[in-house]
Amino acid sequence: MQPILGSAGRHGLRCSNWSQIAQVSRLQPSRTSKSLAGQHAPKQTILSRLNLLPFRRAQASSTSKSWVRQISTKPLPSRGPVSRFLYRTAAWTGIFVAVSGGLVAAFFAYDATTYSGTDGDLTCTISEAALFPRRGGPKNLPIAEILVDDEESQEMESQKYKPKLVILGTGWGSVAMMKELNPLDYHVTVVSPENYFLFTPMLPSATVGTLEFRSLVEPIRRIVSRLKGHFLKAEAIDVEFSEKLVEVAAVNAKGEKENFYLPYDKLIISVGATTNTHGVKGLENCNWLKTIEDARLIKRKVLNNFEMACLPTTSDEERKRLLSFVVSGGGPTGVEFAAELYDMLNEDLLQSFPKILRNEVSVHVIQSRSHILNTYDEALSVYAEKRFEHDNVDVLTNARVQEVRPDKIIFSQKDGDGKVTRKELPMGFCLWSTGVAQTAFCKTLADKLGDAQTNKHALETDTHLRLVGAPLGDVYAIGDCSTVQNNIADNLVTFLRGMAWERGKDPKDLRITFTEWRNIAGKVKKRFPQAGNHLRRLDKLFESYDKDKNGTLDFSELHELVLQIDSKLTSLPATAQRANQQGGYLGKKFNRIAQAVPGFKANEVDYGDLDDAVYKAFEYHHLGSLAYVGNAAIFDINGLNFSGGLMAVYLWRSIYFAQSVSFRTRALLAMDWTKRAVFGRDLMAY
Repeated sequence: MQPILGSAGRHGLRCSNWSQIAQVSRLQPSRTSKSLAGQHAPKQTILSRLNLLPFRRAQASSTSKSWVRQISTKPLPSRGPVSRFLYRTAAWTGIFVAVSGGLVAAFFAYDATTYSGTDGDLTCTISEAALFPRRGGPKNLPIAEILVDDEESQEMESQKYKPKLVILGTGWGSVAMMKELNPLDYHVTVVSPENYFLFTPMLPSATVGTLEFRSLVEPIRRIVSRLKGHFLKAEAIDVEFSEKLVEVAAVNAKGEKENFYLPYDKLIISVGATTNTHGVKGLENCNWLKTIEDARLIKRKVLNNFEMACLPTTSDEERKRLLSFVVSGGGPTGVEFAAELYDMLNEDLLQSFPKILRNEVSVHVIQSRSHILNTYDEALSVYAEKRFEHDNVDVLTNARVQEVRPDKIIFSQKDGDGKVTRKELPMGFCLWSTGVAQTAFCKTLADKLGDAQTNKHALETDTHLRLVGAPLGDVYAIGDCSTVQNNIADNLVTFLRGMAWERGKDPKDLRITFTEWRNIAGKVKKRFPQAGNHLRRLDKLFESYDKDKNGTLDFSELHELVLQIDSKLTSLPATAQRANQQGGYLGKKFNRIAQAVPGFKANEVDYGDLDDAVYKAFEYHHLGSLAYVGNAAIFDINGLNFSGGLMAVYLWRSIYFAQSVSFRTRALLAMDWTKRAVFGRDLMAY
């Protein structure tokens, strides 16, 4: 008997001689047999390959006869394309079901944690001064020095004696500032008659059911809670600047108004503006579009008109009047409402109402200027007008409304020859959207500050957004309720007078060299950043206003130069974009002030004009304008003007989606747009 060979023996294979090994090798697949037959492989290689062969232990007989199991060389059966497709489909379906089931289970597990009982400790400490505030001030009203939640936690109590920052309003400026402020630097109190922030650019979409009302609002308390601040649902009435008190009116449980004082160290006025009436009679017959309640009333009015037009008792003439929709004002709000209204008529009306309504509906836009969207590039205005013409939206330019009656609107229109014609237009609905005007609160403050406030349309501020006429650094105004002064000439005259007296000369005899003019221009740009674009070529300006060509500018020449720059500076636009930038600017500056004040106090330094010491003046950066014009959109972004169809609409949506204030509102907007595509607009009036 031959000895057991190497590793093959460990598996129970006995081979009497090398011929038996060759016989086993012939049972391998062709590649192995060829390798063994065609190549002189060493014994060790052959044995190692034998190790890999599957086999059953051979039973050795008394005659030492070895038995080898036959091995099949047939390839494994392969799946066809249909089988592979079904297999992969089943596999991915199983994965999807498993993942979806896991997500659903995780959601319910999380949802279960959101329900809680009242087993926790609800005891809290309330100061007696909060429950029974002392009275005082010019009108002997209660003074809310301590609020009821000032001591309910250690964090709240730690900021009870921090500088009191009172913010009036919950608009774009206020929210932008609160999102920028560092927590616990100030004792923050927000006062507003509305306890939510409204995303105003998308408000026209809510009037026709494209978006839900809740998708455009964010609870203001959720924003305030990040700062451990306070919110009071009340309305500001007046400000006592000398005593640093804001007079506030709130409605009590009996439905009666109660006034009280709210003390402040710094006051932010961001109360917005109201719609400009322009002295037109009959505006009680119009609808406005400033608040979420306005949008709700518009939606109800529009749908009720459609329902009344379907009644068998409605005459043809009355039906046409009910279905005549008039928009007074060709700005972004009016244009976007007209576009949204047309989209609803074209996409949803035929699905739910008789076809005769679609044939008798008319939409009119009355604009006092020669073009709608007159603040945009002219090419974009023309594109919007052509788009409306294609959609049968009647645009009446160079027209001014004289009177609004319950059943018609009276207006005058100037033709190409300058002839003015008086016209009447039957209407069942009128939206009034013609600019902004001061609120009653702002008018009260402007009257109190007297000659310091010369603007009749908004509160004037300096370039640090401080209210002109109020104590320096105490009161700020941002948003639609304010405007930034462009009085470079007045400030320059004051500066030149001081410079002249230092030299012992009369200001009128002062002459400025180019080097001095360059230094003056640097100070002007620092104090008035918006003038920077007009002070780029200082040498050209100096040369053009040096009338006598003697290399210097006298007082009159320099004054004329600055007046020319003043005339080119325009007021900042009353838009959400500007208010948002101003709020963010104040938030950053107040963070710097909070860091700087302890150092000034520790060194017993009278810091005086702290705003100018710690932060630069406000500079507005226009990021562009955009508008929706009915399944199309237009963009005017830093000189880049373009317009388009659905792709532009998706870009328009994307920009506003990104600007939305929270993840919650973004999710709701996405769901509303999806719901409109799948189920159509919500056409219920409630």
